[in-house]
Amino acid sequence: MTKPLRIALAGLGTVGGGVIRLLDTNGALIARRAGRPIEIVAVSARDRSKDRGVDMSRFAWVDDTTALAHADVDVVVELVGGSDGPALTLARTTLGAGKSFVTANKAMLAHHGLELARAAETAGVALKFEAAVAGGVPVIKGLREGAAANEIERVYGILNGTCNFILSKMEAEGRDFADVLAEAQALGFAESDPSFDIDGVDAAHKLSLLASLAFGTQPAFGDVAATGIRHVLAADIAEAAALGYRVRLLGLAEAGPAGLFQRVHPHLVPVSHPLAHVTGATNAVVAEGNFVGRLLFQGAGAGDGPTASAVVADLIDIARGEFGPAFAMPADALTAQGPADAGERRGRAYVRFTVADRVGVLAEIAAAMRDAGVSIESLMQRGAHADGSVLVAIVTHEGPERSVAQALERLRGSQSLVGQPLWMHILG
Repeated sequence: MTKPLRIALAGLGTVGGGVIRLLDTNGALIARRAGRPIEIVAVSARDRSKDRGVDMSRFAWVDDTTALAHADVDVVVELVGGSDGPALTLARTTLGAGKSFVTANKAMLAHHGLELARAAETAGVALKFEAAVAGGVPVIKGLREGAAANEIERVYGILNGTCNFILSKMEAEGRDFADVLAEAQALGFAESDPSFDIDGVDAAHKLSLLASLAFGTQPAFGDVAATGIRHVLAADIAEAAALGYRVRLLGLAEAGPAGLFQRVHPHLVPVSHPLAHVTGATNAVVAEGNFVGRLLFQGAGAGDGPTASAVVADLIDIARGEFGPAFAMPADALTAQGPADAGERRGRAYVRFTVADRVGVLAEIAAAMRDAGVSIESLMQRGAHADGSVLVAIVTHEGPERSVAQALERLRGSQSLVGQPLWMHILG
């Protein structure tokens, strides 16, 4: 074996500790597979005194995270997080110093991935980020290498474990969102401020990276339309089940002549589809290639073990000398594709209204749909709540999304509506 691959590790939280434990446990096996040992020699984190459950005395401690880029190492691993700040400074400095960089930071890559990919190519080093999307699931490698011969027609999936835990728990137990969110926070599946997850931002970061890999486009996080799950009710999930669907927060991307379409939105998924059976904090990604057909990547989307597994897999590639462009093709070959007009997309929709229980409400909703050109496939009305409101749910026939948007705009400000309608797409 040749000399070890020397690693500097920035960030010693859950994942950083997992990387150390993984290398300790499987070090001999990893060395055989990589063709050389992989050794952590320097670390940096905010709190030097914290007990992390592993022996830290064997590593050189660097207080200034950026200084890791100038240490006597081959690769810097960044597990600090954040789209800017210390993480971005470390990335730029490391690549500028001619050293490879491994990260789990989807936010930074969604905002600055093109810049960093160019810097890595200029320096002739690797930029790798398997752990940034779907934790331990090797979807980045699968798209970048395994499906490299295919034209990818669509990529979509369950990209946020917190949301999937909440929705599948609501489905299994008939409980409402706020109640299950509180449980998820108590169990550590959701942050004290969960907005990043439940409003779809986390999934949007990941989707922008998948879209770039799948379609050869520049990462375009700003063009992702993101809607989360805050307003999904237990009644919506029950209604979906009665219709033969399950509710999942999906990120979906397609590229075509009209532009790049990227959206994170709650969907009704047919029970016959594999994604309908993905429960708990699991992630799953589907890629549809023109020769390979449908590929399904599924597994643990977070946690110290799965995410550390993805980080170390990137390190093994680097130890073998397997670099390659970060986004599957050289940065200058990535196209800048504008956003596609969602209004032109055709599909079926589930629209739920909370309305006052009075005469004429259904007629008003039906008239708005008719005037906007929306064809109603079915309409369901459920009994009055304690406040006198009633749930009305509509499933539309296939049609342009613009028509549904126009119908909802016609109903804006109606005295018959209590709160905002909920629009969920039906996965076709």
